[in-house]
Amino acid sequence: MLPDLILVGMKTAAKLMVFIKWVQIFLPFLAFNVPLHDINQIIDMNPVIIAGPCVIESKELLETVAEELVRLNRKYAIDIIFKSSFDKANRTSVSSFRGPGLENGLQMLADIKSKYGLRILTDIHESSQAQAAGEVADVLQIPAFLCRQTDLLVAAAKTGKTVNIKKAQFLSGTDMRYPFEKARDAGATDIWLTERGNMFGYNNLVVDFRNIADMLAITPTVIMDCTHSVQRPGAGDGKTSGDRRFAPSMALAAKAFGATGYFFEVHPDPERALSDGPNMLYLNQLEETISKLLS
Repeated sequence: MLPDLILVGMKTAAKLMVFIKWVQIFLPFLAFNVPLHDINQIIDMNPVIIAGPCVIESKELLETVAEELVRLNRKYAIDIIFKSSFDKANRTSVSSFRGPGLENGLQMLADIKSKYGLRILTDIHESSQAQAAGEVADVLQIPAFLCRQTDLLVAAAKTGKTVNIKKAQFLSGTDMRYPFEKARDAGATDIWLTERGNMFGYNNLVVDFRNIADMLAITPTVIMDCTHSVQRPGAGDGKTSGDRRFAPSMALAAKAFGATGYFFEVHPDPERALSDGPNMLYLNQLEETISKLLS
């Protein structure tokens, strides 16, 4: 009798846990009256996670970060996408480090993909870069300042790769319908949108988390850029400043608003990074943040 009661109790508890998980998945969509575009994407328990150094500084840096991402993927049964830029064409100062360039940078990313089996995300700034980048990257990212550039969006879409469009600092979430439509009409079938804050006076950003709900009405994959959203643009004497302390909180707040993915720039030693150091997370802090997001 007692074993039967225990078995019934265990089955009831299991059903309750499944119910709670479904509520966690669907509640943000119901709360904001967001259409359920693709049931297969929504029931995927794991969010999209993107992480990596801002810019390619060296082979050694890429491998250090890649090894940690592989470890986290295995430990948490997730699929972190490796991110880094081959050319930072939008630096504040002409003297700032930009990266190894298209050819060398893509080869370094290809080597990471081959050696570690990680999916790759990189950004493009010109439509002429799309084809070459698409031969290596699984996700092509459109920088926020360039998200209205039709030729760039069309070129990225025509590669057949996933296109991640960052929301410009001067646009609302609902405005992102138009960049989305440009990419979709050019043939892209998997389009993500990313929140990264809005300008709030000079040298500052503020995040309106309602943008996440607004963009979920456009596409089911909405990413929170947790590190660029804590930037202080141009506030670092010829370079961008920021405050990485707030990046984990940005992630958790975005989760409450229904974000389906998170973007983190990470570095073993951000204080010595060649780009975006003040807002990048220490590489050894990434696991704690991911653990909280998955709980």
